[in-house]
Amino acid sequence: MAPDEVAELIAAPAARPAILDVRWQLATGADLGAYLEGHIPSAVFIDLDRQLSDPPSELGRHPLPDADRFAAEMRRAGVSGARPVVVYDAATSTAAARAWWLLRYFGHTEVAVLDGGFAAWVASGGPVQTEAPSPEPGDFAARPGSMPVLTAETVPAIAAEGVLIDARAPERFAGSEEPVDPVAGHIPGARNRPTSANLDADGRFLPPPALRQEFERAGVRDGVPVGAYCGSGITAAHEVLALELAGFRAALYPGSWSEWIADPARPVARG
Repeated sequence: MAPDEVAELIAAPAARPAILDVRWQLATGADLGAYLEGHIPSAVFIDLDRQLSDPPSELGRHPLPDADRFAAEMRRAGVSGARPVVVYDAATSTAAARAWWLLRYFGHTEVAVLDGGFAAWVASGGPVQTEAPSPEPGDFAARPGSMPVLTAETVPAIAAEGVLIDARAPERFAGSEEPVDPVAGHIPGARNRPTSANLDADGRFLPPPALRQEFERAGVRDGVPVGAYCGSGITAAHEVLALELAGFRAALYPGSWSEWIADPARPVARG
């Protein structure tokens, strides 16, 4: 969703959205400081590590949050089932896509990502405030299962019979570098397509026809099962969102590489 579309949605009293600020970086975590320096009016800050994930475990570095806890966090942020939600991060929509996917997975039907994030909002002349709002609690109830998921048991079949996309950087896929996880490499049969390929130079998604063409080059076709994974299920949500923009339905492997390598019996490919 473009900044002007978000502004129009905010200005329409009947459809006024809940707005979630999910600024976060892998190396430094949630960026509450940036939020306090300025955010979209009425936006509530969401901590990806704490509110959009369970603690690290054998299920990965960012396991899916408990349904009841996630629903309670969303209600506190003002999210209701019949009210649209807009999510954004600093610019690339990587963290925002995690919130988008989770809300969709847990049953919310009206969730939009601000394309280009806070940077695009500011560049468009959108208003900014520093005060943290106190939203009226929402009524969101989590209904897990509204988006397709993969598990460690079902991933190999997607790699063999469909297209399994590894959304990490090429060097991590190849196993030549691994700055985060203790084992380098990728799931056998996966194809590398980093999330950076979904974006233009300004951090906005490529137009849907261009995305579709890019995914078709990676072997994605209508009727062919598609899955996506990354290091811990964060950037893979961005890949799922890009695939949806391109007209393809894809399953997310939430545990991703960090869960896959928790069992040393699972095979690892390199190169």
